[in-house]
Amino acid sequence: MSEPTATRTESRRNLPPPAGPILKVRHLTTSFRTDDGIVTAVDDVSFDVFAGETVGIVGESGCGKTVTVKSIMRLLPEFTGIIGPKSEILFEDQNIATLDESSMRKIRGDRIAMIFQEPMTSLNPVFRIGWQIDEALKYHTDLDSAGRRARAIEMLELVQIPNPEKRIREYPHQLSGGMRQRVMIAMALCCEPDILVADEPTTALDVTIQAQILRLMDELKKKLGTATMLITHDLGVVAQVCDRVIVMYAGRVIEEGPVHDIFHRPQHPYTRALLQSIPKGGERSRKGADGKRPRLPAIPGIVPSLRELPDGCRFQDRCQFKEQRCVDEEPQLIDHGRGEGSEVRCHIPLTDGDPRAERAAIVGAGGLGDVAGATGKSEEDDV
Repeated sequence: MSEPTATRTESRRNLPPPAGPILKVRHLTTSFRTDDGIVTAVDDVSFDVFAGETVGIVGESGCGKTVTVKSIMRLLPEFTGIIGPKSEILFEDQNIATLDESSMRKIRGDRIAMIFQEPMTSLNPVFRIGWQIDEALKYHTDLDSAGRRARAIEMLELVQIPNPEKRIREYPHQLSGGMRQRVMIAMALCCEPDILVADEPTTALDVTIQAQILRLMDELKKKLGTATMLITHDLGVVAQVCDRVIVMYAGRVIEEGPVHDIFHRPQHPYTRALLQSIPKGGERSRKGADGKRPRLPAIPGIVPSLRELPDGCRFQDRCQFKEQRCVDEEPQLIDHGRGEGSEVRCHIPLTDGDPRAERAAIVGAGGLGDVAGATGKSEEDDV
């Protein structure tokens, strides 16, 4: 049985944070058996997660974000999902990629927890809210029935659900979308995990509830010291809550770095194009020399099929800076001299004041400062 939650919380607060990363992912490769053969959805992905930080994983649909975190959680389909033999998922230096299911269940939900994308389908409609929170506590803690009920009420209070004594007796359909998402957060945090994985936690919520959920997650991270992995399409969300960003494309990590550098000094053309596609306040009201309002920039083409990946760089067929070397050879993910943990998978990464970017109008009339401005951040902010 796991260490009691209260004891673990006190011991965590009395100890300094780990010097190294709490999670190390090395050469993670995940494939699926299909009618057309083996398809690799995540290809040689490596990154670290440190205690108390929030890491954002972003990219277009189908780029491998959710498969990456489900591989870490070992929640792949039993007979069709395959984690490569060279893959390492090191949690406190233990390779959980090779653990048997019984050992993994002691970690999943207790030390590493996940908030799933859609709470209405993730919550069981035939069980009360309190029962679903109690289930995790019963499996992972030594609390008795009264203690688990008190803990469930405490967690609902922590996520700011009013009248929690009543809510634990209600069913998911009796709650609003925002409240169901708060219940999912309460379930994930009830055992106070070391790592919280949040897969699109604000997708179906209006902007007011979204802001409340993000603020709540940030407050809980500071209070509990939990590391967070945030999977999202929304770059505005990333700017608000993340410390570091991992950008994925077609199953590969193509850029990684501190959030401020990614937003204000992106090196990969794909990252910069993503940022440029964010609508910016007031830009549509400005007219060009021809008297027409500017169109919102878009990335040409579509994400390539994982069955028919292009030669060389996987972004080369959509990149306006493509050179012959990009077709002939796939670039490696390396530090091109910026430091601070920044790496990019590009033969000719963009630099500050790069004339190629200026000619192609990637940055646009307002510059990258407007990109952060669209998310409520200024360039001077510590994003």
